[in-house]
Amino acid sequence: MKTDLIYGVEDRPPFKEALFAALQHLLAIFVAIITPPLIIASALKLDVEKTGFLVSMSLFASGVSTFIQCRRIGPFGAGLLCIQGTSFSFIGPIIATGMVGGLPLIFGSCMTAAPIEMIVSRTFKYLRNIITPLVSGIVVLLIGLSLIKVGIVSCGGGFAAMDNGTFGAWENLSIAALVLLSVLYFNRCKNKYLRMSSIVLGLCLGYGLAFVLGKVNMSSLNAEMLMGFNIPQPFKYGIEFNISSFIAIGLVYLITAIEATGDVTANSMISGYPIEGDAYLKRVSGGVMADGFNSFLAGVFNSFPNSIFAQNNGIIQLTGVASRYVGYYIAVMLILLGLFPIVGAVFSLMPDPVLGGATLLMFGTVAAAGIRIIASQEIGRKETLVLAVSLSLGLGVELMPDVLKQAPEAIRSIFSSGITTGGLTAIITNIVIRVKEESKKN
Repeated sequence: MKTDLIYGVEDRPPFKEALFAALQHLLAIFVAIITPPLIIASALKLDVEKTGFLVSMSLFASGVSTFIQCRRIGPFGAGLLCIQGTSFSFIGPIIATGMVGGLPLIFGSCMTAAPIEMIVSRTFKYLRNIITPLVSGIVVLLIGLSLIKVGIVSCGGGFAAMDNGTFGAWENLSIAALVLLSVLYFNRCKNKYLRMSSIVLGLCLGYGLAFVLGKVNMSSLNAEMLMGFNIPQPFKYGIEFNISSFIAIGLVYLITAIEATGDVTANSMISGYPIEGDAYLKRVSGGVMADGFNSFLAGVFNSFPNSIFAQNNGIIQLTGVASRYVGYYIAVMLILLGLFPIVGAVFSLMPDPVLGGATLLMFGTVAAAGIRIIASQEIGRKETLVLAVSLSLGLGVELMPDVLKQAPEAIRSIFSSGITTGGLTAIITNIVIRVKEESKKN
């Protein structure tokens, strides 16, 4: 497949160029990795020490998981530049589980349910008539469209700005606009170094403007952060189990398998690999298998389930670097971030509008990748119906989540995500229409 990549999957970029590309991926995922543990810790009212340790272990687990995905160890891993991080999809069920049994029940349930996704990965070739490229494309499109909202919130100043009334202030929008336009400008340059570093350069310019406008608060750095060091401790908080938590979290693992399938499909297309055939099935199977295994491993190290990050597919497009060897650099960086809290603290000082300006463009490219996958298929009457129903319900829930306000908590926790609703709808609709067509033929 023809691409405009500078470095393909098996190419080995020189150290400096690989480091540049890895840093851009890191800047895009850092906040996304630490946000779920912060939300969960806040909901469970954990103390500062536990919260800090959970954040560090999320970074550490993401580093190990990313290495496995990129390296491909046996049946584990896609062998692509797939970056893993803490999944947002599990936040609802995890909080509900934590309210019942605290951290031990959370980690026990996440670990025991993780094999569900691993089992799905081994049966993927038998499910290809169900999880088709059309279904995968719809899921990728919904992932991109749902993430765009996150990018817009960051551009306006983030949730903190919503609380203090400064959301959408001209300073915030100016910073985001500078980053967005800078990334676009450098990305269109013919110089490959400028193109590869487009996101870093855009973020640096935005960071500089934010500092001048007084948006960078250095006071949150203290002596404890400067001197701190975290040592990974397996099963530090213990593990427990109950069947209801297992079912709730297990259902989300099924959806995560669909999302991972879509992410690996998009990554394959961007990297110039075919999205059909045995090699494709092997990549998807390995990626989903590693997704489940890495989530189990995350539970061992006191972290939450991991999933492949869709936004990094956008960075591959923007930088033109699809080399899986860049993933090794990213893995080492994430592990170091987990071991040295001061490094993570410095990154966490980045104002929301700076990150928002870059992520908005990246999330848009994820949605565009979904459209490309869908467009690569023949769109007939059946496919149009699947698209129409899936996007209507998926986007409907995403735009108006209160529609499920009166539903039971279990239903809300599963279907409050447009990705979940749209993905399941695409699968079910695809099956129903296929069965009807086959019955008519017979």
